[in-house]
Amino acid sequence: MSTNAVLRSPRLWRFFRPLVRKQFDAIAGSWDTMRDPAHLEPYEAALAAVDPAPAMALDLGTGTGEGAFAIARRFPRTEVVGVDLADAMLAEARRKTPPELAERVRFENGDASALPFADASLDLVAHANMIPFFDELTRVLAPGGQAVFAFSLGSGTPIYVTPDRLKDELGRRGFTEFAEFDAGKGTALLARKGHRA
Repeated sequence: MSTNAVLRSPRLWRFFRPLVRKQFDAIAGSWDTMRDPAHLEPYEAALAAVDPAPAMALDLGTGTGEGAFAIARRFPRTEVVGVDLADAMLAEARRKTPPELAERVRFENGDASALPFADASLDLVAHANMIPFFDELTRVLAPGGQAVFAFSLGSGTPIYVTPDRLKDELGRRGFTEFAEFDAGKGTALLARKGHRA
């Protein structure tokens, strides 16, 4: 319900934001045990198609950091930032950061609707089970950069946006290439921002 409401009117996010933050702060300590071990399969399938390797990547709604770690492992020269609203989730992500990734992966508190990044400063923005904020994504993604939208349970994911809706919203903002993936129990979409977006 909140996903569709925010997609229709992003301004409504200010009402949902404190509730979402509180919910995820409360479950941070048990979050990793609550998810299917294969929850990142669609995310990983989309990452495998990202080309070229990004210099700077964002895992948006990073939670305890698994998506950020997946990006860093796939692209050994990429700098990765994981952003989340919930401080308790970020504390778990920092605690779990493998020593071999610590120099390239960092975690910051932030809001997907108003990201703390300069215009066109990111080469990859990845979402795993996240409400997309299309205008903000378009702002921070460099021309030619790519965006991943993964849903671990496909249409059964609590936060889910159909591929048609994603392609429509992105196409209106200058994204020109789309690829869909089915992996594990979920789905993903990879999109490239055009050079004139």
